[in-house]
Amino acid sequence: CLGLTMWETEGLQTLGIVVIVCASLKLLHLLGLISFSEDSVEDELELSAARHRPEALEQLEAQTRFSRKELQILYRGFKNECPSGVVNEDTFKEIYSQFFPQGDASTYAHFLFDAFDTDHNGSVSFEDFVMGLSILLRGTVQEKLNWAFNLYDINKDGYITKEEMLDIIKSIYDMMGKCTYPTLKEETPRQHVEIFFQKMDKNRDGVVTIDEFIDCCQNDENIMKSMQLFENVI
Repeated sequence: CLGLTMWETEGLQTLGIVVIVCASLKLLHLLGLISFSEDSVEDELELSAARHRPEALEQLEAQTRFSRKELQILYRGFKNECPSGVVNEDTFKEIYSQFFPQGDASTYAHFLFDAFDTDHNGSVSFEDFVMGLSILLRGTVQEKLNWAFNLYDINKDGYITKEEMLDIIKSIYDMMGKCTYPTLKEETPRQHVEIFFQKMDKNRDGVVTIDEFIDCCQNDENIMKSMQLFENVI
């Protein structure tokens, strides 16, 4: 239930961003990627054993903010847990059901999977995973907010509607389940979304653009603080 007191007192604006970053850490913990081992990793990129071949390590190193050794360690953990080299949506759902047994994490896991699955082919490759983690853990504020906007923009049309925001927030509350205190009333998510949406939708046209989203978040002290919570985890 880490952070729920802050979420309840500071409001919805903190909730979304913290859970996004926290969720990536849950995935890291499951894959055993946070506990770095001193074992030799020089031969860990024996890619012939995997049916899916990652891009050249040098290319990933150039595209992300991870060092060569960090990428090797990340790949080792990814390969151990996902021998096929890809993760499907069911795996995401299984991961979150383990970490949030008191609630129903399936819908949030679905939305998060779609955010990591950048080419929308129904699977998350090592490259997809690492690119997302690089943004969430070490990206600039602009990059993190772009990633968050993509999560909320469920149909990927470049706009966040009130219903899309409500779907995401409901999924977060469903995932937290009994962990929330006081117990939320059924109308609470919609009330929070109404307040938050009014704050973001500056021109009152019924949708939030990426510029409106980023401008609102950058001027919100709570969101800026929450985005710094898990920097330099690895």
